[in-house]
Amino acid sequence: MAGKKERQRRLARERHERRLAREAQRQQQVRKITRWTAASVVLLVIAGAVVAVVIELGSSGKSTAAQTTSSPSIAATSPAASPTPTASPSPAGPVTDCIYAKSPAPAKPLPGSRSFGLPPAKPDYKATYRATIQTNRGSIVMDLLNSKATCTVNSFVFLADKGYFNKTHCHRLTTSGFYVLQCGDPTGTGKGGPGYEFNSENLVGATYPAGIVAMANTGQPGSNGSQFFLVYKNTSLPPSYTPFGTIVSGLNIIQMVAKAGTDNSNGPGDGHPKEKVVIESVTIKKT
Repeated sequence: MAGKKERQRRLARERHERRLAREAQRQQQVRKITRWTAASVVLLVIAGAVVAVVIELGSSGKSTAAQTTSSPSIAATSPAASPTPTASPSPAGPVTDCIYAKSPAPAKPLPGSRSFGLPPAKPDYKATYRATIQTNRGSIVMDLLNSKATCTVNSFVFLADKGYFNKTHCHRLTTSGFYVLQCGDPTGTGKGGPGYEFNSENLVGATYPAGIVAMANTGQPGSNGSQFFLVYKNTSLPPSYTPFGTIVSGLNIIQMVAKAGTDNSNGPGDGHPKEKVVIESVTIKKT
C-alpha cells in the first residue's frame, strides 16, 4: 500500500512539473511575442518620424526653392520658407510698360523707412545704364541689364535717383552654402522696402556666378522691392531671383568683406558683416 501511494505521489509530482514546464514555456513565448510587438511599434514610430521629417524637409525645400532671407533663401524679410515667385520670362520684345503695386502699409512703420512713390510706368527700354555704388570701402560699379530686366532696372534707377539707398547699411552677409552681400534696406532689418512691389523678370535659365547682382524677394509672387544682393563667389541658387546687373569693378571689395566673416546672427555663416558696409550713394550713368 505504501508503494502504491508513493507511486501516485511521484506521478502527481511529475504531472505538476510538466504543467510548470508548459507554463514556463508559454510565458517565454508570451515574453518573446511582447518583445517582437514592442520592437515593431518602435520601428513603426521611427519610420513615421522619418517620413514626417522627409515631408517637412520636402515642403521646406520646395518653399525655399525661392529662404535660400533660407535650398537657401534670399529673403527680403526674414529667411523663412515661401513659394517660388512668379517668373516673367526674358522679354521677346521691348518692355514698354511696368506695373508697380503699392505694398500694404505696416501698422507701425520701421525706423528708417523711406518711400518716394512709384517708379514711372513707362521705362526707357532703349537706354544703357551703369550704376556706381559708392561705399565706405570703395566703389562697386555694375552694368544694369536693362534689356533683360527692364522693369527691375527702371525701379533701381528710380530709387537711386531719389537717394533711396544713400546712407544705408548692407545688412546681410552669407559665407556658407551661398555667397552674397545683401543690401537695399534703409531700415537695416531685412524687412524694409520702398512701399511698392513688382514681379520677377529674367528668371528663365538664371544662374548666379560671382559678379551677378539680383533682387531679393519674400518668395511670394510680385514681392520684389528695393533689396538686392551681390554675388561674390559662384553660387548655386534656384532661378528665383531676378538678375539685373553685372559687377564690372569692385568685386574684390565684397570678397574682402566676406573674408572678414559674419556675426552669425541668423545662423552659422549668415548674419551682419563683421566689417560694416555702408552705401554712401548710388549714381546712375545713362547712355
